[in-house]
Amino acid sequence: MTLVAAQVLHTIKRNIPLLGPKAVSLAVMKLTVSNFRSYEGMRLETDGMSVVLTGKNGAGKTNLLEAISFLSPGRGLRNASLVDPSSRTKTAALAQKPCEWAVAAVLNSDGDSLDVGTGIVFSGSNDGRRVVQINGVRMRNQSSLAERISILWFTPDMQRLFTDGATGRRRFLDRMVAANNASHISHLQTYERALRDRARILSDARQRAVKPDGDWLDPLEVTLAEKGIAIAAGRRDFVERLNAACALGVGPFPAAELSLSGCVDSWLNQMPAVDAEEKFIAILNTRRNEDALTSGTTVGPHRTDLRVEYLARGVPAEQCSTGEQKALILSIILANSRLQVLDRGFAPILLLDEVTAHLDDLRREALFKEIAALGAQAWMTGTNPTLFSSLSGCAKHFSVSESSLTTVPF
Repeated sequence: MTLVAAQVLHTIKRNIPLLGPKAVSLAVMKLTVSNFRSYEGMRLETDGMSVVLTGKNGAGKTNLLEAISFLSPGRGLRNASLVDPSSRTKTAALAQKPCEWAVAAVLNSDGDSLDVGTGIVFSGSNDGRRVVQINGVRMRNQSSLAERISILWFTPDMQRLFTDGATGRRRFLDRMVAANNASHISHLQTYERALRDRARILSDARQRAVKPDGDWLDPLEVTLAEKGIAIAAGRRDFVERLNAACALGVGPFPAAELSLSGCVDSWLNQMPAVDAEEKFIAILNTRRNEDALTSGTTVGPHRTDLRVEYLARGVPAEQCSTGEQKALILSIILANSRLQVLDRGFAPILLLDEVTAHLDDLRREALFKEIAALGAQAWMTGTNPTLFSSLSGCAKHFSVSESSLTTVPF
């Protein structure tokens, strides 16, 4: 174990006894949704408590969780395109074009009130762009959300996390890294823009059968190297610290061990970051012709894969049962939440879609206790209200039917 991991392990062990039920320090107090999927308009208040949404499949529960997920940077828990959440109501259908959707919230942030709004707007003939406002001020980009708000989620689709391609695992990892380090988002955005610009220049040169313009490519490749190494280093440092938190386990949830697999990741294990940047620049330069053929970039942190192992059994996650895989994901999310409490002083808002469906009684109650111990606000959905009965008095319960909410007792 490295010195950093040992320090994290010691700090978490020292603080776990203090993680008794505590006041929530980051919570959605009021939520307003407009023209978002099945909701033409909806408002609810939580009093800062956790929220349970129950109802039949298709009632609109997950749509609300997705709306909240847009209070963080990115494409939300469904990884949707910008126009995809536009309302599907009859009023929207009559308009015969995508609606401008909006999500607004009043949050409690460690005792202070935070007004946040985001949505899609259309101007002229553009395809729509996302806007963000915080306390009435228009922000330049989405990364401003990561500086103030942290949201993590679990959805049923994540059961394929370990068996599908690496893209989903990278997205899962980057969301956790950004929850602890807001600058990770801006590094990713700058890197992805540079990737697209480089691919476009190489593709244009190939189509015109000319040599790519080095005056344009050289600065782009410097940016790719600088931001790419920063992304890889941020992931590596986070995984090292998260592994220390995961090793402790969370109640009956299985402990996981994470590792990174990729060329850039191996460079950082072999040389200083500045040398890795120089190596990256040199490889980008020599592979211009090869990358022009594929209209892509063959080396970089966008090729990294995340590997997860069930620690006690020494078995890769992709070889575990579906139930074990879901338990591993929840274990990682909860360990990350503990780590964030220590790093940022507050737990992330947790969006847990159909989380109780595949948990036995022991793990279900352990999950509820950990949420309370973290001081996290959790938004949970399910079809069976009785599975949440132990949350009576510490969570608000809404019945959802045809995208209409009714407050009900447990």
